[in-house]
Amino acid sequence: MNEIILINITGRDRKGLDSKFTSILAEYDVSVLDIGQAVIHEHISLGILIEIPVKENFEALYKDILYAGHKMDLSIDIKPIEGARYEKWVEERGKERRIITLLGKKLTAKEIAKVATVIYENGLNIDYITRLSGRISLVKPHEKQRASIRMTVSGKPTNIIEMRGEFMQISQETGIDISFHVENIYSGKRKLVAFDMDSTLIAVEIIDELAKLAGVGEQVAAITESAMRGEIDFKESFRKRVALLKGLKLSELENMSMNLPLSEGAELVTSTLKDLGYKLAILSGGFTFVGEYLKEKLGFDYVYANELDLVDGEVTGEVCGEIIDGERKALLLKEIAERENISLEQTIAVGDGANDLPMINAAGMGVAFHAKPIVRERAGNTISTVGLDGLLYLLGIHEREIIQERKSS
Repeated sequence: MNEIILINITGRDRKGLDSKFTSILAEYDVSVLDIGQAVIHEHISLGILIEIPVKENFEALYKDILYAGHKMDLSIDIKPIEGARYEKWVEERGKERRIITLLGKKLTAKEIAKVATVIYENGLNIDYITRLSGRISLVKPHEKQRASIRMTVSGKPTNIIEMRGEFMQISQETGIDISFHVENIYSGKRKLVAFDMDSTLIAVEIIDELAKLAGVGEQVAAITESAMRGEIDFKESFRKRVALLKGLKLSELENMSMNLPLSEGAELVTSTLKDLGYKLAILSGGFTFVGEYLKEKLGFDYVYANELDLVDGEVTGEVCGEIIDGERKALLLKEIAERENISLEQTIAVGDGANDLPMINAAGMGVAFHAKPIVRERAGNTISTVGLDGLLYLLGIHEREIIQERKSS
């Protein structure tokens, strides 16, 4: 085996630095086995693992690299790597990899340390850390400030269930979101995002707003509570609540649609995803009159929701067709994926309630948005501290890409 050398270059970054050092390596006809670079606050760390075909060239190469580093006021560290150690490193390339994303309004060393400790205690190694959020001004802080970093870790967790529990505890203690999922061939090839509507895309529950309009808010709330206690199932409770809406006029429904508050970040996340080529779907236990409005406003490709029966412009208190519950949402997600000719692994589902769990579990990536505890526990990926645009960070999209998409749209 030829000479294997690890070169680490650190110091103040400048234009032409990579060109200079790779040109020196080119003179000795070396093979680059691995290369990585990071720049933080104009300070570079460049690592290059090389194989020298002619061992006798090592001394000359060593001198050339050191001389170039001296002229550029850089620190140079050059170490030979044993062949056996290199081969062991190569064999580890098949290790499982996971993506851990930290997201909040700000991140401190304390929060990162807690997460890093859990990673270490579970026998995993942090291979890469990338900042996804933009640079933060300390003089002019942004009104909707975001802080997000993405860790790529390798290895098999000692106990993945306990590890998720520890991340959940850190999240509750510190107020940051921690998402944790396996990196696979589908991770960068997601094609379809399905959103719940009530309390996800919009900041309210439609049936509660309709109940207020109809003057039956308390009765509807009582039925909802009964359903939450498990005394009646979703479909039965839904029919009972809709029956109380009898007499509402179509004009009232349309006026409500145009005045519903969108969730923070809803317009940004949908416009960005559309520009990036994603297909978007609304899968909701809410109502079609709102879904169709949002489809037009936000550019959704699919809308599936419950349709209120109307006669002479008034709500009859009945629902047309099959009621969309949790199981139906999961089935619709699969049907849309088949129609788009994509794998279910390439889908993402976002929701807040227990009736979203079937589609969240069925999707390649499930995300709990400002969700109930049971949903956060089972989803694996959560957004609780920021708006719906936090999804973009979970997908590994850097803030500069989001800004570029906004400028070009």
